[in-house]
Amino acid sequence: MSGYAIPRLVIAAPHGRSGKTTATVGLLAALQKAGCQVQPYKKGPDFIDPSWMTRISGRPCRNLDSFLMARDTIRASFVHGARDADAAVVEGAMGLFDGVDLEGSGSTAEIAKAIEAPVVLVVDTTRMTRSVAALVSGYQHFDPEVRVAGVILNQVAARPRHEQMLRAAVERYCGIPVLGVMPKGQKLAIADRHLGLVPAGESDELAAAIDQAAAVAGACLDLEAIMAVARSAPPLAVAAAGSLAPAIGPLVKVAVFMDRVFSFYYPENLEALTAAGAEIVPVNSLSDPCLPEVDAAYIGGGFPEVLAAGLAANQALRVDLRRRIEEGLPVYAECGGLMYLGRQISWRGVAYPMVGALPFDVVMMDRPQGHGYITLQVRRENPYFKVGEEIRGHEFHHSRVENLDRELVRCAFQVTRGSGLDGRQDGVIYKNVLACYTHLHALATPQWASRLVAAGRQGKRS
Repeated sequence: MSGYAIPRLVIAAPHGRSGKTTATVGLLAALQKAGCQVQPYKKGPDFIDPSWMTRISGRPCRNLDSFLMARDTIRASFVHGARDADAAVVEGAMGLFDGVDLEGSGSTAEIAKAIEAPVVLVVDTTRMTRSVAALVSGYQHFDPEVRVAGVILNQVAARPRHEQMLRAAVERYCGIPVLGVMPKGQKLAIADRHLGLVPAGESDELAAAIDQAAAVAGACLDLEAIMAVARSAPPLAVAAAGSLAPAIGPLVKVAVFMDRVFSFYYPENLEALTAAGAEIVPVNSLSDPCLPEVDAAYIGGGFPEVLAAGLAANQALRVDLRRRIEEGLPVYAECGGLMYLGRQISWRGVAYPMVGALPFDVVMMDRPQGHGYITLQVRRENPYFKVGEEIRGHEFHHSRVENLDRELVRCAFQVTRGSGLDGRQDGVIYKNVLACYTHLHALATPQWASRLVAAGRQGKRS
């Protein structure tokens, strides 16, 4: 066992929409501007907030999730990302103690306990004065293993008396410092979309929001006091990780669609492919005229409906990808990738042609069709998972598959929790393609990457 003295904290809140993201993004931007190398993390499954945190910090934001990962895995992943950083900041999700059950499984509190990090509570103080102390005190004492070490007051009225009352109540009755005061009406200048914030990579113009966040945080947050809280975390003991075995055989070229459309990739998934022997070959679905000479392909999630016209316009790539699939190219696609491989995407009354390799149509709906954690049982043979295995992942999609020709394809997975394709199944199998609504994380399904690379290597030999 090795001990790592990593300054760290978790940004949490009593409930969603309290201002966690504003506080976290602002804190990261202000610390980065001050010359501090900060490793960001996001609790739970999410791609969009991490895209901003990555862009601000210059380091890949990693996800910590106690529903998908064992505690030892969480600790090892945390240390792997932060051991060369000056500090680490974890943005929580929902309320501090909210999880998937009455015990709080999968909660932000579980992450804080796993990495032994102090918690900074962001409290929306709208129409509240002395009562803030009762609220904060409840969070302090609900779970003695969670240390709430400070408070950021959000949505504080312009009247000086409001701030004075809030500060005095927290410091007198709770005995912890107020680490920042964010004024009423202060929000991130980042546009929303049906899945949350607009991803950071979609527009360079959105970078102005980062400068604004840094300015606000510098004015509203006590950076020195926050860093003192982070440095109060004890050394974190983690078992020494064994070195990865070298990949056997020549490198396998894996096309990864990475552009404004397809940007939902966990860094661990790409790292797992590389560790398994893959050479990642980036593909731009909007501009590349054909698929490079590769042995396999990985098409992640994103917003294909938003840029459907651009995808449809690149007919040459769509035709070439379909040809390669018919020839047996191993492909793993999830959510946005699944939508892209179908016949068409219908959104706002317009149908856009897609790759057409899979026999179904995709229709965008106003409400989520799948949202949250999902568990699957592998029921049919497929290129990347063995029959009988259980898979844990997550889903968040507003699209629905229609007109699926079940005589041409099969489904690999039985859904035991969640929605998938239709509430019962997920994972469309066609030749060497597996396409599903489920997002996988390599730390939860470590066998996935090696099997995709193995399929590519087998095709290379053939």
